[in-house]
Amino acid sequence: METEKKRFLVALIIPLLLLIIMWIVQFVSYGFDINLFEYGVHPLHWDGLPGILLMPFIHSGFKHLMANSLPFLILGTALFYFYRDLSLKVLIGIWLLSGIWVWFGGRENSWHIGASGVIYGLSSFLFFSGLIRKNTQLAALALVVAFLYGSMIWGVFPDFFPDKNISWEGHLGGLVSGIILAFYYRKSGPQRKRYSWEFEEEEDDDEDDDDGYWNISRNTTNST
Repeated sequence: METEKKRFLVALIIPLLLLIIMWIVQFVSYGFDINLFEYGVHPLHWDGLPGILLMPFIHSGFKHLMANSLPFLILGTALFYFYRDLSLKVLIGIWLLSGIWVWFGGRENSWHIGASGVIYGLSSFLFFSGLIRKNTQLAALALVVAFLYGSMIWGVFPDFFPDKNISWEGHLGGLVSGIILAFYYRKSGPQRKRYSWEFEEEEDDDEDDDDGYWNISRNTTNST
């Protein structure tokens, strides 16, 4: 129990630090009346390139940040808890890929801000990675993610929110990024537990293959 507690606290560190930075940025923006929108992603404009890194730290207000805080913390901690060896690579990959997607495919007349794209990426990675690995623990996590945040899928369709200024491009970019990384890292990190009879079946198959190869080779030699 003590080991699991320590592992959980370690998994919490990076997501919590990033979230604290988001809140500090929002307090500075509010306290000094600074408009930080122009540090977001401005698609297909050179001045919008820094936004690929900065976009998740910038929000339109406290309501926007509060809506993103709990999902980011929960999903980020789950990533670092279950995928310790891959977590940082996956987080950086989602962060960059979702931002690059927005810079290339977002609406040119808009500045895109917020951590929603990263949240969509974390959610899709955890869900699809859990299914791909056929690991009971990760599959259970995938179901929890689907249950808690499955409704977020509608955020990638702009027609569902015609009156709201939502960066559905960021949501879609995060979703796709998570899927890509789930498949890319499918053979790394935690894997499904394998049982003894599975190895025995593989050994039997290998023996059958060896016999078949020998017979084919011998017959080929004789025929010449």
